[in-house]
Amino acid sequence: MQQELTAKALKRGIWAGTFQEPQEWRRAKREQGVATRPEAAAPRVSGGCQIKGNISRKGETVYHLPGTRDYERTRIDEAGGERMFCSEDEAKAAGWRPARG
Repeated sequence: MQQELTAKALKRGIWAGTFQEPQEWRRAKREQGVATRPEAAAPRVSGGCQIKGNISRKGETVYHLPGTRDYERTRIDEAGGERMFCSEDEAKAAGWRPARG
């Protein structure tokens, strides 16, 4: 307990930055009109869209085109914020970048 209090007083470790309570963050996003849930921010695309947008282990949003190296093994987790795109322009406009390789 003493180490935690010392770290907090010296602003070390997790105490180095600022913290916003989750409910405050969600309220601010609602007021800005920004969706706070991945499924709301990235609705399911229907109609045979084939570009896979996934989130890498590093948290980067990347898209995979059919025929590229990792396309077949890439699985989309829509609940985790991943999605399908119908065009590269759509993916880029959403802030996603092409996968390397």
